[in-house]
Amino acid sequence: MRPSSIILPVALITFGMVATQIGASLAKGLFPAVGASGATALRLTLAALALLALFRPWRHKLDASQWRAVLLYGAAMGAMNLLFYGAIARIPLGIAVALEFTGPLAVALAGSRKPLDFLWIGMALLGFLALLPFGKMSGALDPVGIALALATGICWAGYIVFGQRAGTGGGPHIAALGVGLAAIIALPFGIASAGMALVDPAILPIALGVALLSSAIPYTLDMIALPHIPTRLFSILASAHPGLAAIAGFVILSEQLSAWQIAGITCIVLASIGGTATITRDTPPLA
Repeated sequence: MRPSSIILPVALITFGMVATQIGASLAKGLFPAVGASGATALRLTLAALALLALFRPWRHKLDASQWRAVLLYGAAMGAMNLLFYGAIARIPLGIAVALEFTGPLAVALAGSRKPLDFLWIGMALLGFLALLPFGKMSGALDPVGIALALATGICWAGYIVFGQRAGTGGGPHIAALGVGLAAIIALPFGIASAGMALVDPAILPIALGVALLSSAIPYTLDMIALPHIPTRLFSILASAHPGLAAIAGFVILSEQLSAWQIAGITCIVLASIGGTATITRDTPPLA
């Protein structure tokens, strides 16, 4: 594969990641009006409407086993979003994303046998410990926010596993169904939290922007780029999410991080890059 042939896919994926974190930052602006659960419901509902219109999943038939996988996939996605927005309502965005990234990292490192893999596990644990509120060096962090971010990581791990099962032999319409089911799960929590404020015309433009930036645009860009990029490179690029989240939180939300917290995020990012590079070393390109 020529280096020039992956420039555009890498650019698309990078833009999608930046859009995701900008969307998460903007979502915090909705919390005073509708709360974390309300913002989750708005994001997923509007994203589902966009994806359902784009991919029209009703044209595809699923058997019983596929539906089970899609239901688990959608449930994991809905819980993941509810917990994540609950976390970023309490702790800085960069720290929340770093903590939740321990979920997919655990999936990637499951069954590790090589000594080098344990180096990445140790580095991730060091990063995790650096983010816990031990003493003044770590800065004040809400323990509930930390717990919600870690629970988000567990759901993210489930999202990966169930998403792989649901997507086998499927296509983009599976993701549209998953987002739709996630929206159905999140909507009752949003209604209970915000009520009629969810349909306030004053917040709908921001909510639509969050849905597009956090879901519809990144997913579409991934679908365009993935067939033209090696799996290993995609995994390594995704490891930048915690760092991008920290930057977005600082620039958009003025969230300050201590040197200790920045070091913890860096350890988790490096562990993710090292782990994916080592584990997927022999993974062939997708195209």
